[in-house]
Order: sequence, then structure tokens, then C-alpha cells
Amino acid sequence: MRNRVGGENTTLETRLESQSSVDKNLRYAQILDTLKNREMTAKEIANEMWIKNMIPTNERNFVSPRLTELLYQGVLEVVGKTKCDWTGKTVSVFRRVNERN
Repeated sequence: MRNRVGGENTTLETRLESQSSVDKNLRYAQILDTLKNREMTAKEIANEMWIKNMIPTNERNFVSPRLTELLYQGVLEVVGKTKCDWTGKTVSVFRRVNERN
């Protein structure tokens, strides 16, 4: 029998509530529209979506889970890596699969 960690059920519940409150199809469309035929990082996508009032802040976590899902669906691909202008960390660069140069 596993010992229960305090707050474990609460965090699972809040994650599930958060996921269910997002209109994934709308977010997918917003991400794809933002990318167009460009190559961008998650933070660049989030920042542009924030400027267009699609998301409440430019935090990359508003788009990152959807990017992962779009990767698994074969809609996006990772085409390289670059240094993030905001964090200085090495990050992935995304592109729509049908938008080859």
C-alpha cells in the first residue's frame, strides 16, 4: 500500500479541471494561425498570442501542452533548437508539417 502524499488528490483534481476548461480545438487553431509558415519557439508563439489577446499572459505554459499534442498528431514538427530570448535557455523550434521551405 502506497502512502498518500498530502494534497495529492487536490493537485490531480485541479489539473483535470484546468485541462477541461481549455477549448483545445480553439487553441490548436490559434497556434496554427500564429505559426502560419514560420518557425517559432513556444515562448514566441505565446507572446504573439498574448499580443493578439488570445491568452491572458505571454506565459509559454498556455501553449506548450497543445504544442506537444500537435506534435503527437503529426501537425507540427520540431525543426531545431535555439536560445530563448527571454530565458537564455536552449528551446525547441516548431513548424507546421505542411509548411516546408
